[in-house]
Amino acid sequence: MLDLFDYNDPPDTLYVKVTLKAKAERIKKEMREDGTALYKIYVTAAPEDGKANEAVIKLLAKNLGVAKSSLTIIRGHTSRDKVIKIER
Repeated sequence: MLDLFDYNDPPDTLYVKVTLKAKAERIKKEMREDGTALYKIYVTAAPEDGKANEAVIKLLAKNLGVAKSSLTIIRGHTSRDKVIKIER
């Protein structure tokens, strides 16, 4: 599990930017100027039939240590920029 998230105060919402057809799946954390975190997610899936969104949810769930069903894309289903809600 990667140490990308603050487990003492985990976020309720993640802002992500997705790169498709990457060589390997990974997550990279960057801090924006306003102090919020942007997670760059690289997945090997292509944007076909929701496969890329499924890969993003699967990778995030694995790294957060939560069930896939607790993650919901609330904005950006067809965009590279997404907002993902974490249900607890």
